[in-house]
Amino acid sequence: MDKPELWLLRHGTTAWSRSGRHTGSTDIPLVAEGEGQARRLAPALAGHPFTAVLTSPLQRARRTCDLAGLGAQASPCANLREWDYGAYEGLTTAEIRQTVPAWTVWSHGCPEGDTAESVQGRCEQVIGQALAAAGPQDMAVALFAHGHILRALAAIWLGLGASGGRLLALDTATISVLGFERDSRVIRHWNSPASSWGAAG
Repeated sequence: MDKPELWLLRHGTTAWSRSGRHTGSTDIPLVAEGEGQARRLAPALAGHPFTAVLTSPLQRARRTCDLAGLGAQASPCANLREWDYGAYEGLTTAEIRQTVPAWTVWSHGCPEGDTAESVQGRCEQVIGQALAAAGPQDMAVALFAHGHILRALAAIWLGLGASGGRLLALDTATISVLGFERDSRVIRHWNSPASSWGAAG
């Protein structure tokens, strides 16, 4: 590795991620399926040294990190908390669109919560912190967090702005890697389940 890499790991399945309910600050645990997904990340990550591991303070991300085998190395990062859905917390997109047709988190934001613009600043700080942690040896940094914040972060990495996250679908308990090709920021892997990562990585 001659350039730093940011490894993005979305937490395992929760009851609300399974039902499509927007889960921001509500601190719900992984379900049994999610814990199994998180454990399956461990062998995929074991052969890759990380100079730093940052995790959202919410338990679903922290538990995923622990079960993936990186909990002892992890530091909490408040800027990795999920998008604040405000008045839309716990609602599905279909429920929100009953009152706001064509609503998306990317285009409309959330009343009393975040917009793409407010998330942009947090993600830029995370990227700066991760690149600093990568150090002069250009090591890899692991980030355990949530669907919308990681999609926004990847879009910002590519220069698309936070709203570009609408173009990047991201499943639970997947591995994505941001890196470089020469001097250009690129996505090296995206939305890879642990099983396929083991085969490809």
